[in-house]
Amino acid sequence: MSSGAKGLAGRYAGALYALASDSGKLKSVVADLTDLAALISDNEDMKSMIGSPAISWTEQMNAITAILEQAGADALTVKFAGAVAANGRLHAMDRIITAFLEEHARRRGEISAEVISAVALDKARTAAVEKVVGSLAGSDKLSLSMRVDPSLIGGLVVRIGSRMIDTSIRTKLNRLETAMKGVA
Repeated sequence: MSSGAKGLAGRYAGALYALASDSGKLKSVVADLTDLAALISDNEDMKSMIGSPAISWTEQMNAITAILEQAGADALTVKFAGAVAANGRLHAMDRIITAFLEEHARRRGEISAEVISAVALDKARTAAVEKVVGSLAGSDKLSLSMRVDPSLIGGLVVRIGSRMIDTSIRTKLNRLETAMKGVA
């Protein structure tokens, strides 16, 4: 991610955080954005809609506001997403959400971590991963985001701050391939 994109996401996230905090809607906006992030991550049509330059900003604004209203999102979240789309920045919504949630976690004294798995984890495995990541992070206040990346083949990639633990099969195969090239 370029520093310009991070700056853009940070500015939007900061503005929304201030508005949500000042209006006492922080809890509902956090929930709305968490749900929206999951929708963007899990839905190919949604990814196409927010990332397509062929869809006009107005069409994107109408679509995102309709989706959020249908989902029962807070009016502040709906207006914010509409403004992001109207400004032609909907393509950055996932980065904005990440920046917002990271700021929220930081202000609550939480350590943020990301777990990437090859397949979606059931509730029991998610709970087990949360426990292990919490112990690795050395904190019981953990903000954990889960993501699926089928290219990992199997295993997990865990990011805690700047630390990364990669137990994916893809990485192990890449290491094996590199080692085999050195032997030949």
